[in-house]
Amino acid sequence: LADEIAAAFAELPQKVIWRYKGDKPATLGNNTLLVDWMPQNDLLGHPNVKLFVSHGGTNGIYEAIYHGVPIVGIPIVFDQADNLSRLRAKGVAEVMDISELDRKTFQTVIQEVLNEPSYTVNMQRLSRLHRDQPVKPLDRAIFWIEFVMRHKGAAHLRTESYRLPWYSYHSVDVMLFLITVVLLILLLFAGLVRSCCRLCSKRKVKSD
Repeated sequence: LADEIAAAFAELPQKVIWRYKGDKPATLGNNTLLVDWMPQNDLLGHPNVKLFVSHGGTNGIYEAIYHGVPIVGIPIVFDQADNLSRLRAKGVAEVMDISELDRKTFQTVIQEVLNEPSYTVNMQRLSRLHRDQPVKPLDRAIFWIEFVMRHKGAAHLRTESYRLPWYSYHSVDVMLFLITVVLLILLLFAGLVRSCCRLCSKRKVKSD
C-alpha cells in the first residue's frame, strides 16, 4: 500500500511532504520528503500548500478547515469515515476506500481535487466561517487567565468533583457495588445448581 501511495505521489508535479514511519517505499519519487514528525498545523498554514491527504482525524480536519486546505481522505477506523463524509457533502474533500486504493485511482482523485477550483473555494468559505468570531481565541484565553488570577483561582467555577473523596472520584464505590451484585448473582446461581444436583441425586437413589 505504501508503494502504491508513493508511486502516485511520484507522478505529481508538486512537492510532497509525507509523515511516514517504516521501510522506505521502493517507488518513492524525488519530489517526496519522508519525515518522522512534522508541525502539521504550521505546515497547513503555509500559503503554498494545495492539498492535505489525511485519515480524517478530528484535529487534522479542523486544522485543514481553519487554513482552507482541501482534503483527500483515506479513513481507517473510529469517527474518520463520518468526519470525511461530512466534508465530502460540503464539497471540500474526496474520500477513498483503503481496500480499493492503488496508484492509478489515488492519483486520479488527487488530480481531481488539485485541478477543480470548487474544492478550494468551498474550503476557503468554511475557513472564513470558522475564523469569524467576536473575540480572537488568544484574546479569549488571555481574558480567562486574567479572570482566574483576579478572583484568586475562581473557586466558584471549579467542578464539584474536587470535593469528592478519592473513592467516589474514581468510582471505586460503584465498582465494588457492581462486583458485589455480580458475586451474589453467581453465588445464587451456584446454589441453585447445587440444589438441583442434590435433588437429582436423591431421586436417582430412590429410584434405584
